[in-house]
Amino acid sequence: QVQLVESGGGSVQAGDSLRLSCTASGRTFSRYAMGWFRQVPGKEREIVATISRSGITYYTDSAKGRFTISRDNAKNTVYLQMNSLKPEDPAVYFCAAKILSAYGAISYFGEADYWGQGTQVTVSS
Repeated sequence: QVQLVESGGGSVQAGDSLRLSCTASGRTFSRYAMGWFRQVPGKEREIVATISRSGITYYTDSAKGRFTISRDNAKNTVYLQMNSLKPEDPAVYFCAAKILSAYGAISYFGEADYWGQGTQVTVSS
């Protein structure tokens, strides 16, 4: 089992940047495909970006060109660098983990095995 702890959320202006971090407990972080999701009240949790064990990344259209997901297995941490934040980006951002093959990716929220507690991102225009 793994525990995930997110950090880095906050309140920023449109156009600003934030870097979210998600640190996992345990020694098996490299076995997990990781993902970042976000959720606003009344809506389903939606995927933002994912990264496989081998480093293959995926982004939703809204994240492409602005967000970058990366992982540091030595630090048991996955990051989400968010640039050019927009008024439509505010949400609670969650990281997720699932044991998959080297090239496997989490494709929707129902697949994740573990979740962090979430970190709030607020963007004002």
